Amino acid sequence: MEEKEDFELNEDELFEHHSFVASKGQDPLRVDKFLMNFIENATRNQIQLAAKDGNIWVNGTTVKQNYRVKSGDHVRVMFPHPPHELLLTPEDIPLDIVYEDDVLLVVNKPAGMVVHPGHGNYSGTLINALLHHKESWPKNSDDRPGLVHRIDKDTSGLLVVAKTEEAMTHLAKQFFDKTSEREYIALVWGNVVEDEGTIEGHIARNPKNRLQMMVFPEGDQGKEAVTHYKVLERLGYVSLISCNLETGRTHQIRVHLKHIGHTLFNDERYGGEKILKGTTFTKYKQFVDNAFKILPRQALHAKTLGFVHPITGEYMRFNSEIPEDMAQCIEKWRHYAQHRQVE
Repeated sequence: MEEKEDFELNEDELFEHHSFVASKGQDPLRVDKFLMNFIENATRNQIQLAAKDGNIWVNGTTVKQNYRVKSGDHVRVMFPHPPHELLLTPEDIPLDIVYEDDVLLVVNKPAGMVVHPGHGNYSGTLINALLHHKESWPKNSDDRPGLVHRIDKDTSGLLVVAKTEEAMTHLAKQFFDKTSEREYIALVWGNVVEDEGTIEGHIARNPKNRLQMMVFPEGDQGKEAVTHYKVLERLGYVSLISCNLETGRTHQIRVHLKHIGHTLFNDERYGGEKILKGTTFTKYKQFVDNAFKILPRQALHAKTLGFVHPITGEYMRFNSEIPEDMAQCIEKWRHYAQHRQVE
């Protein structure tokens, strides 16, 4: 009982920064290695320092870095200061605003911009820019100002942001009811044989690498996810496709396409930064390396966004141009496909 009381006393003075429960079947693993799999952008040294300072707790007790996490363990990282993402500050960052009125705005996010602050990304985010643009925003269920949906850091394209509680509720319901329109353009490895198709498969965290998501086709884990795709161009060892989201899960397009054998071009987290299709010729390797340099991120762009306006009831549809880095990469592959004999 004494330990439990001490924990409750200390917890009042500490702030939870991360919280994880080890999944069933978790093999015993040092807590520092375990947390490396969970916390994006964390270094081994940072985690070891947290353990040394008594900031890592397992099942209500502080542990050292060599503690071995077991199935069912509740691992928490606690510090005597609030998480940085809760200390949101306005920053004068230019926004590419496509549309704005009294209740919402549509922004074209560049690749490389994080949508909301998180571990390792405490400034320079879309939310920091939005707070400079307007002081007061409604909060979503995760306490994120204005956000109705999000796209990954290295994905470019369109986002709608709510400026009022009413708009937030209305827009969120459209996304939940699958009535919003979201089209993405993607360059993927391999020749996508079918002209069009639908990928279905529940998505959840990869138990072996918590920074990745994965498909559970049996539906025994995760949340339902549905992606419709259509081939726009076949460019030899890669294909240009359009993806329409019926649901909006974390990394949905990236994970679904990898699941069917067509990983996004240069998607480092899911293995797309390697040459997955093609020849063994040195010239081909040089060509692909150059393509990676032109597009140093995953080849994914949120091109089209459609929804019903929360106040007027008008259907609004926005389109954005494919950004220059991705357009140049596509053109490079187009030229290659025209001038090389591809099996």
